[in-house]
Amino acid sequence: MDACANVEQAAGLSLNLGCGSNKIDGFINVDKYGAPDYKADLELFPWPWTDNSVAAVNMSHVLEHLGASADVFIGIMRELYRVCQNGAQIHIAVPHPRHDNFIGDPTHVRVITPQVMSLFSKKNCEEWAKKGYANSPLALYHNVDFETISLELVADWKFQKLPPAHLTEMAAHQNNIIAEIRMVLEVRK
Repeated sequence: MDACANVEQAAGLSLNLGCGSNKIDGFINVDKYGAPDYKADLELFPWPWTDNSVAAVNMSHVLEHLGASADVFIGIMRELYRVCQNGAQIHIAVPHPRHDNFIGDPTHVRVITPQVMSLFSKKNCEEWAKKGYANSPLALYHNVDFETISLELVADWKFQKLPPAHLTEMAAHQNNIIAEIRMVLEVRK
């Protein structure tokens, strides 16, 4: 059976978006290139999955490669929201924007930080509006709602033994301290 047919018929799908050569068992491994289970360009909409059909998404070192234009990036967030079920979890890993792993790759087109993702939380946007903050209320503008339920900053291997408070101070002033940002977003519908 065609992977796309499975995608369309199944409930509670798990998608490994932008999988590259890193396939995950039990997931539909999706990429534009190579030999994934299903080929798709995540910058073209609509995605081939039905509304509310996805229970879990993995996006490991892919989101920073997508959405050079704000419209495309917001389209990706809207499609994620559309295809995901209420409570679906989206696991995201990206290079820290002040690390050479991000800076040194010309295919990295978008900085992804916890602050960027917080703009897609209705709770945050409503709170900021009450306080008169100038943050872009993207969750309200685009009717999406993602709540960050987990955040981990992974230190570069040279600094992994330092105390967290010291790492935080160093990362505020220096490059190449934090290598990776890991987040888990939960879809709220």
